[in-house]
This record gives sequence, C-alpha cells and structure tokens, in this order.
Amino acid sequence: MSTSSIDAKMFSQMFLAAAYNLKSNKEWINELNVFPVPDGDTGTNMTMTITSAVRELEGLGDDFDMMSLCKSISSGSLRGARGNSGVILSQLLRGFCKAVRDHAEIDVPAAAAGMDKAVETAYKAVMKPKEGTILTVAKGVAEKSRELVNAGETDIDKYLTEVIEYGDQVLASTPDMLPVLKQAGVVDSGGQGLIQVLKGALEGLHGKVLTAEEVLAEEEAPEEERQAEGEIPELSADEGLKYGYSTEFVIVLDRPANLWNPKTEKDFKHFLDSIGDTKVCEKDDNEGVVKVDLESNDPGLAIEKALMYGQLVKIKVENLRAAKKAKEEAAAGQPAPSQETPADAEQMPKKDVAFIAVCAGDGLAEIFRGLGVDYVISGGQTMNPSTEDILEAVEKVNADTVFVLPNNKNIIMAANQAAILSKDRKIIVIPTKTVPQGITAVINYMPDVDPEVNCDNMTQEIAKVKSAEVTYAVRDTVLDDVEIHQGDMMALGDSGILATGKDRDETTIDSLRKMVTPSTSLISVYYGADVTEQDAETFGDKVRSEFANCDVEVQKGGQPIYYYILSAEE
Repeated sequence: MSTSSIDAKMFSQMFLAAAYNLKSNKEWINELNVFPVPDGDTGTNMTMTITSAVRELEGLGDDFDMMSLCKSISSGSLRGARGNSGVILSQLLRGFCKAVRDHAEIDVPAAAAGMDKAVETAYKAVMKPKEGTILTVAKGVAEKSRELVNAGETDIDKYLTEVIEYGDQVLASTPDMLPVLKQAGVVDSGGQGLIQVLKGALEGLHGKVLTAEEVLAEEEAPEEERQAEGEIPELSADEGLKYGYSTEFVIVLDRPANLWNPKTEKDFKHFLDSIGDTKVCEKDDNEGVVKVDLESNDPGLAIEKALMYGQLVKIKVENLRAAKKAKEEAAAGQPAPSQETPADAEQMPKKDVAFIAVCAGDGLAEIFRGLGVDYVISGGQTMNPSTEDILEAVEKVNADTVFVLPNNKNIIMAANQAAILSKDRKIIVIPTKTVPQGITAVINYMPDVDPEVNCDNMTQEIAKVKSAEVTYAVRDTVLDDVEIHQGDMMALGDSGILATGKDRDETTIDSLRKMVTPSTSLISVYYGADVTEQDAETFGDKVRSEFANCDVEVQKGGQPIYYYILSAEE
C-alpha cells in the first residue's frame, strides 16, 4: 500500500524499531572494529546513544506531536552520546529532527531535507571529517534521497527502500576509501550501525510495533557501571586474584537451531578462554540452554558475545576483589567501604577552576587525584562515558571553569559536545588521547595563568608525549602490513601498531625501542589489573637495563584489558 507521509505516531514507531534493530546487531557491529583488540565498542556506543533518546520518549505518553517527539529524540541522543560514533549518530538525529520538527507529517521532500540537514550537522561536528566512515554513508544516503525527490518519488516505502539499498552500496565501498578497512577485511562499523538504524526504521514502517520498554528490556545497566566517580575504593589487583569478576549466566537458545553447533560452541569457548578463565560452558540439551561460569576482568565482553546466541537469564556478576577486601576488613573488624556513588554526593565547594579526568583503573585514578584533579570519571576505551556523564561531573565540581581531560580519542567528541551543551559553566576540553597525555597536561597547568593560555600551553605539551598500550588480539587479521594472530600480544601506539609477538614483556620492550629516541629522558610504565606488582617491577628492571640513559618509573594503573600503558617523554 502506498504511503505518501508519516505522522508523529508513525515516526515514533519507526524510531523505536530503528533503535531495537541497532541494539539487536550491536555485537556484530562491535566485531567490525579494525583493530583486533578486546574492546570493540562502536555498536555498544551507538546503541547506548540511541537508547538514551528512547528513554526520553518514555516520558511523552500517548499524546504528542512532531515537535515534542523531535525534541525528545534530539535531546536524549545528544546527552546520551558515547564515543565518536555515538556523537556522530546524535548529530545526525539532531539535524534530521531540526528539519522535520515543524511538519505535522513527513513526506518524501521533508525526509530528504531532513537527510540533508543531518549530514550538514554531523560534518560540522567533526573537526577533521574522514571519508570511508559513517559520515560517507550518511552523505551517500542523503544524495540518493535528494535524487529520488528530484525524480518525483512520493511513496515513503519505495523511497526508504531505495535509500537503504544505495546506503548498503556505499557501505560496501568504504574499504576502497580507507585502506585500513580493506586490509582488515571489514566495512566501517559506524556506517554499518547507521544502515541498521535505517533498516529498523523501515521495519517500523512495515508494521513492527515496539514500546520503549521493549526496546530497553534486558539492557545492561551502563549508567551504574559507568557512573562518574569521585572516590574509587582501593581494590588491589595483586592479592592472588588474576581476574576481578565472576560472571554467571544462562543463554536461552531462542535463535535458529543451527546457530549453535559444534563449531559455534568451540568458537565461543575459545573466546571465553581468551578473555578469562572459563569454569563452565556447557549446553543442556534437555532445556535448550547454555550455562556459563567465567572469571575475567570485563564481564561485558562475555555478556555481549553471548547475546549473539539468544536471551540471557540468571545473570550474576560479582566483583571478586571487592568481595575479598570486604571479607578481609570484616575479619579485621573494619566496616566495608561505602557503595555510595558521587552522583549521590553533595556538590563540592565552589572554586574558580577545576579538573575532571577520565580513566579506568584505581591506580590511575589515584595518580590523577594526587596531581590535583578534582573528579575522576571511571571510563576509557572499554566504557566511554556519555556527554551526560561529563555534564554531571561538571556540576559536581562546582567551578566557573572546568578543564576536562578525556584521555581517549573516542571520548573527545563527547566532551566537546558537553562543552557546547553546558549553559552556566565554561568547559575547556584538552584533547588528550591517552592517559600519559592527560598526566602531562595536569603537570603543565599553571594556576596563576589565564585559562585560555593554559589551554594552549597544555595542548602544546601533550603533543610531545609518545604513548602506547599493550593488549592481546581477539582475532586473526592483517594491519599495517603486519600479520596478527588471535592471542598475540600487540602494542598500539599513537599512529598504529608498534609491535606484535607471543611474549608480553618482549613485545612491550620492542614497542619502546620504537618510541625512545636519543632525546628521551623519561619512560613511564603503568601496569594493569592483570599484572602483579612483582611482575611489573621485574619488567621495570628489564626496561632500565635496555634504556640505561632514561629514568624509568613503574606505577600501578590497575586498568583492565591493557597490560601496560607506556609513555616516552623528553
């Protein structure tokens, strides 16, 4: 049946279906990550961005018009945006909504105008737009949209179907635009996320009806897990515990029967073993379920992987280090540490200038606080804080001017978006892409100097820091002409892969050989949750022996996923 326009109710139905489809495919999108690291998060970030808008829709009730619907979608996605892909998605939604909000109904010309505005808004939000990404897919969709309007197309169904078909073609061509995609054998993950949004919207147009509650159902609780933290309990990673979390759940295999087979089971077990210690992974043929019991440092990785095979029930996650510490303190007659989060705490005393830093790891948080940072947001590569998280932290520090240190290239855009949305605080984002850059920025702050001058000075100083992170590969691939195998150690530098190998320490030292120059005077090593203090000190001695002309500092970072974070400074 021909459909020439859609009203606010139908637009809402399409948006909810779009969000649901993106959420359903988020793990697949995550696995399109170019770098084979255990923290691909594009699908997760885009999903959390769009579901933030869905939460806004919950408050609309049943009686709403196009203006109020567009306001909720725009506001919710902007404040909930996480990661670069999530920020770009929020800007696409914002642009589209801005163009159509004054229409009682959206016809093909209005939709095309919305697509144009979406692309314009998203491109403006990115400092250095790169083709072969979600932006390219969005631009291709908008161009096809305009072409259909000029050709006289009036049927929304045909229009959206052809737009998606063309979008798929543009997505398929992204590896030809970005060599790194071609070498890794993947299309752009953000572009794939956008296509899934459009395909979900088409399903909504075709009659798929979902409530906001259904879209949000069984969603992991990211707000609690990624809550901004002012105080992080001292949890030692070195007390005989290799892994920090015990994770148990049951997969109800409600997908096609052939999805779970001997190969699938082997691959899933191999994945679990690559991220932790698998206690149980067995299928109960009588009940059609798979029971999993795992110890690891990132429960979310196992949970998201499992969602590919069915629904999850009986989920239980325990912080082993916190439990051990609480048990020890109870035995010693001490009260367990308070679980109150800073979000429940009172506002800090008023001051002129404050600092907020983002990092993952209790050791890194203590380092930043020791340098004078007022507030630490717990997050990083595996859990990007949202624009809303940053805005809430800004309110807590209660300062006229707030410096924000993202310490991750995938958080900078969300921080910049917070700076734009902040009404009564001046937010200055120092574009720190790594933790070492963040530490350097704080050290170079001069209290008696104007904030803008400090911004320029800190930005210049962080450019002098060379950084690297050491982790493991979760799949076979080829990057920068380097052949990488699942389980290999990898050192990721500021511009790509520095070193790979089978041995963790040797791979790390090999990366330092490429970072250190005759002018390097200081090497800093921050060891993660999976490295004991003794092993870290032994490794530090190796570094001192190899680079005798440099001062070498070894400090506890406590970060997950990454065994070592390194920096080399003049």
